[in-house]
Amino acid sequence: MNNVFIIAEAGVNHNGSLDMALRLIDAAKEAGADAVKFQTFKSEAVISLDAPKAEYQKTTTGTSESQLDMVRKLELSAQDHEKLLQYCKDKDILFLSTPFDEQSADLLVHQLKVPQLKVPSGELTNAPFLLKIASYGLPVIVSSGMSTLGEIELALGVLAFGFLKLQHKPDENAFRDAFASDAGQAILKEKITLLQCTTEYPAAFSQVNLKVMDTLQAAFELPIGLSDHTPGYAIPLAAVARGAVLIEKHFTLDRNLPGPDHMASLEPHELKAMVEGIRQVSVAIGSGCKRPAQDEIGNRTIARRSLVAKQAMKKGEIWNENNLACKRPGDGVSPYRYWDFIGQPANRDYRIDEKLDARQE
Repeated sequence: MNNVFIIAEAGVNHNGSLDMALRLIDAAKEAGADAVKFQTFKSEAVISLDAPKAEYQKTTTGTSESQLDMVRKLELSAQDHEKLLQYCKDKDILFLSTPFDEQSADLLVHQLKVPQLKVPSGELTNAPFLLKIASYGLPVIVSSGMSTLGEIELALGVLAFGFLKLQHKPDENAFRDAFASDAGQAILKEKITLLQCTTEYPAAFSQVNLKVMDTLQAAFELPIGLSDHTPGYAIPLAAVARGAVLIEKHFTLDRNLPGPDHMASLEPHELKAMVEGIRQVSVAIGSGCKRPAQDEIGNRTIARRSLVAKQAMKKGEIWNENNLACKRPGDGVSPYRYWDFIGQPANRDYRIDEKLDARQE
């Protein structure tokens, strides 16, 4: 069975409201997700005064404010995070959050004791931050939106360098050497899950490129998943069928709420349907060995056929195409022996539709 880990990505869809964040946890739990994930950041540490909004952000939140002003309203305090963590514990769902700066990463690791971290697509080339993330030694989910294979390899090299706690000067050559080393490869396989991602909200189906999951698996031999931004949930189901071991999907209480990510998110009933669909697909994937399924074995006799007399026959009459047929059930002589009987005499009398004896005389 393919056990897919499902992250319900609340992100910033709480709109800066602790109450809404708690309701998002309720929705994630009700949907059956394995984890609910938020985003942890200090706006000024992430976004400069001159940073423009993305086009999708202009569409969803207008152009009257800067990206920094928009994101400031979406911050949650350390105290809010503690309340969310405790609420997740009470609800028995894993709390996760994506850090976007070192102070936020410290909060998540040292104060909230999260069991793993997420590197978002936008930070894939942020080498100092990647090194900081690796310094904690926790498992890391790496999202690969907007990237090339070379950029992914270099980012993995930074993480390998950090995981191994190498003491020489960090630079591109050192990162490449860490990636290429046996120790680096071993620790990446132990620590990293790599996600295909298309960084657009919502992402067009034509831009998803699920076959990249195969490419990533072949190139890096790491567990592969999908961070999905498409409308609906058909693509996550397809990704699971292609071998994804982790699915991350944005969700919201209401797509009509104000904010940058609501329009590209599932509503609670859709999230629940996605989780149910993933669980069904996971069970259906199976082992790859073609053999009768346990539940269908009993139907073989019912559905298959045996050789029968097409009409009443007397002993000694010759079997031919007009008096020999293949009919259900399949517990008699196999139709593969049809030609063995053609031209041979019946060994006894047969009534119409009676199954033939296996022997010939």
